[in-house]
This record gives sequence, structure tokens and C-alpha cells, in this order.
Amino acid sequence: MIYPVVAYGHPVLKKVAEEIDKESIDIKQFVEDMFETMYNAHGVGLAAPQIGKSIRVFVVDGSPMADEDPKLEDFKKVFINPIIVSEEGEKWDFEEGCLSIPDVREAVSRHSTLTINYLDENWVEHEETFDGLRARIIQHEYDHIEGVLFIDYLSAFKKRLIKKKLTNISKGIVKSGYRMVFPK
Repeated sequence: MIYPVVAYGHPVLKKVAEEIDKESIDIKQFVEDMFETMYNAHGVGLAAPQIGKSIRVFVVDGSPMADEDPKLEDFKKVFINPIIVSEEGEKWDFEEGCLSIPDVREAVSRHSTLTINYLDENWVEHEETFDGLRARIIQHEYDHIEGVLFIDYLSAFKKRLIKKKLTNISKGIVKSGYRMVFPK
């Protein structure tokens, strides 16, 4: 099932998401639906709050960006109840976008390496270290389950420059190639 993507301004995007357990959800179906929704919107990551579910789950598939980083070729993962253990290395800027904020792209500075503890779709625990674009994709999606958007990292000046775009998105005045849900 393809879910509509929740647009900027919706309160679910600013909430810290809740942990889940095996009994609370059919995780296999939910993750399948999340990947289907993400692919339909041509994204490389999708967090549950972006489809209106305030739970600590996100999916990533970096293969569309493999030309920029070969490590992304088979970087497809599910993260359930993740916790970032550490973020290290030099910060570096990279232009990010978000399915919930279409047509807005801005440079965001993030650490180059992270270690994260998470459960996969089989409820198996992992602790792994990622770097480069893999780390960035994870950091961006992890922020969603913490109620943080990439635009929250922008300077006040940059935010003023995109304020009209953000207002229009929250009002539904935006074009996207996928279904969206706008705040009321």
C-alpha cells in the first residue's frame, strides 16, 4: 500500500516518535508499505512520521545515489527503535531534500561517521558504523523520529529566504509527483 506523504507543518513531523514492540505492528507489511511509498516518491529514505505514524521506524535504500558513492549500491536497510550511539568525524556540508518538504533543498552540515544500534525487520539487534552518504541518509531519517527536520539546521537568514515556500507547502500549494497530506 502506498501511503500519502505528510507535508511540512503537520504536527506529527515535530513529535518524538514512540518505540514499538513485536506485538504492536505487523512490521513486515508495514516495512513493505514504507518501501513502496518511498519508491513511489523517488526517495532514498522514509521515516514513519512522514506517513503519519509516530513510531520509531525508518527505511533507507541509497542505490539511486550509487553513482555518487559506490557504498550505496546495496545499502537497503530497515531501522526499528534505533539509537545513535555516537557521531564522529569532521562535519561536512551536503545538499539535502525531504519528501515532506518538496522543492526545497539546502546544504546541511553533519558528522561524517555514526554508530547506531537498531533492530531489523526480523527483530534482530545490530550495532553498526556508517560513514559518508550512508551516515547522512541515516542521520536525516533518524532526525524525523526525533521530531527534527533538515531545515531546523538552517540559519535564521536561510529560513527567512525559504519561508514563503514552506508556508505554501503547509497550505498544499506545491507540486509533487506523489500523494501528500497537508496540515489542516
